Amino acid sequence: LALDADWLAREEEALHALQREVDAAHGAVQTRRAERERHLARRPGQDDAATVQAALAAARAELERAKQALAEADFTLRRDDERRAQASDLVTRIERQQATAHTWQVLNELIGSADGKKFRNHAQQMTLDILLGYANRHLATLSRRYRLERVRQSLALLVIDQDMADEARSVHSLSGGESFLVSLALALGLASLSSHRVRVESLFIDEGFGSLDGDTLRVAMDALDSLQAQGRKVGVISHVHEMTERIGTRIEVRRLSGGQSRVMVGS
Repeated sequence: LALDADWLAREEEALHALQREVDAAHGAVQTRRAERERHLARRPGQDDAATVQAALAAARAELERAKQALAEADFTLRRDDERRAQASDLVTRIERQQATAHTWQVLNELIGSADGKKFRNHAQQMTLDILLGYANRHLATLSRRYRLERVRQSLALLVIDQDMADEARSVHSLSGGESFLVSLALALGLASLSSHRVRVESLFIDEGFGSLDGDTLRVAMDALDSLQAQGRKVGVISHVHEMTERIGTRIEVRRLSGGQSRVMVGS
């Protein structure tokens, strides 16, 4: 009771430390015992001298064979290094040729084929993309609702309906008037495409106006008037009487009796 609490705490901590040391010593003893058991298990048997000498001779023979194999491998490596040094120029030429072959291989994968079909399709697809670029400019004037696109890896066309959240539609789903406007845009785009090499002065349209309603017919005639204003001659063959008011110069073929016809030029 004469001792204070701090002294008791220090003594308890010292006692715990001693206990930990005892536990660690016991663990070390167990480890050493296990190692001793393993060592005793691996200890060679009590063989006679002849057996030991035979095992030693076998080990030495194996060592000699290993040394011989190592010497042969070193000799092979040295010869390979010498040959590589002698063939360094050939290796450089091979690497250059491989780079050239890689370029041709890439080209072959893109456009190569024995009959030229792959390159032809590639060139046609590129030309069609350019044509659609011109055609869509004209189609934006004729009908802002539609835009033409090419089906990937083919020459087929799709119509993008911009009033229906850019829905892709088949060209066969268009009405007669819409088909005429798309065909007219393609024809005008073809004229624009050809104008880089040859000046397209004339454009002839045979029929196609009979399926148009009044508003669509007006839009189509406005487009043709715009072409005429650019200095191009536009010829229209049609039986639609509403068009006569918009055409300045007309050639009329009138049916007569007896299977005869009369050609009249008016303006």
